[in-house]
Amino acid sequence: MKRFIGFIRKEFYHIFRDKRSLFILFGMPIAQIMLFGFAITNEINNVDIAIFDKSKDATTQEIINKITASKYFSNKQLIQNEKEIEAVFKKGKVKAVLVFEKDFSKKLVKEHNATIQIITDATDPNTANTISNYTNSILKKYQQEINKDIKIEYQIISETRMVYNPELKSVFMFVPGVMTIILMLVSAMMTSISITREKELGTMEILLVSPIKPIQVIIGKVFPYIFLSVINAIVIILLSIFVFKMPVQGSFFLLGFESVLFIINALSLGILISTISETQQTAMMISLMGLMLPVILLSGFIFPISSMPFPLQVISNIIPAKWFIIILKGIMLKGVGISFIWKETLILIGMTLFFMGLSVKKYKIRLE
Repeated sequence: MKRFIGFIRKEFYHIFRDKRSLFILFGMPIAQIMLFGFAITNEINNVDIAIFDKSKDATTQEIINKITASKYFSNKQLIQNEKEIEAVFKKGKVKAVLVFEKDFSKKLVKEHNATIQIITDATDPNTANTISNYTNSILKKYQQEINKDIKIEYQIISETRMVYNPELKSVFMFVPGVMTIILMLVSAMMTSISITREKELGTMEILLVSPIKPIQVIIGKVFPYIFLSVINAIVIILLSIFVFKMPVQGSFFLLGFESVLFIINALSLGILISTISETQQTAMMISLMGLMLPVILLSGFIFPISSMPFPLQVISNIIPAKWFIIILKGIMLKGVGISFIWKETLILIGMTLFFMGLSVKKYKIRLE
């Protein structure tokens, strides 16, 4: 037992002496969570728009003021004719043009109907759709203000209520996904590199013929990364709460348990990668390309799985990150307990046992 503890202590010393490992373990996760949290968003702020006001009356001016007074839009240009619209879009700064029809105010009073055309730059479809929705929302609110004293029989009014994320903050969607990516990549990549390094240098065989049993060697290699990955998870959760104001509605204990389970799952994947890798470079490439793309594309982090072709929906079920993201969103945003996420938890446990069993078996075959 003393030899085993000494071996683990040696691994900790080795990690802390390697500045590259420390950067990957602690620098990269913090940089990623900050970049994803601040840079990647589907919200809009201060989007440049142009106005083509054919009417130029008090009503159109009031609407323009309401739109540009919001934090979402900034009026950068007034257009005098339709030919300027294409030229404005080609410059790339203006993302939308609002066109008010001629005699807007008169038509609104006499015909109870007037038109505002919203022309958006759809080279970025998501932004164009968001601009359209925000503009329509402001116009609808203005319409309710001017119609508050007018009663129309048989009105059908729909009310929308957003639960768990009423402000539609995109960071609430990205934080669970980023946390999953970081824990998966750091845990799997560092473990695969660590063990492959021993094989590449020819020291793994020396370790395996030492008094320490092969399974103890593998556990000793993995244990420091469990400890350091848990620290990573704590740092990410603290950043999410205090920097991005991400709520944690559920149990911190359950969140910690699920995080440790996923970390062990990722570490077992790292061991499995090391069994098929002869060099550190190969292990790193497999970890990055073989894990990052499936985690991003097939986990539901960015793209909804239900919108994917059926074969990809089936393949997504073997991606551990998919189940962990469901667990994270359930605990952090919905405040659910284990009774709601027991199925996803059992799936992660089953995958972890499968990866660990396969890894240990392969190592025995390879290194005995």
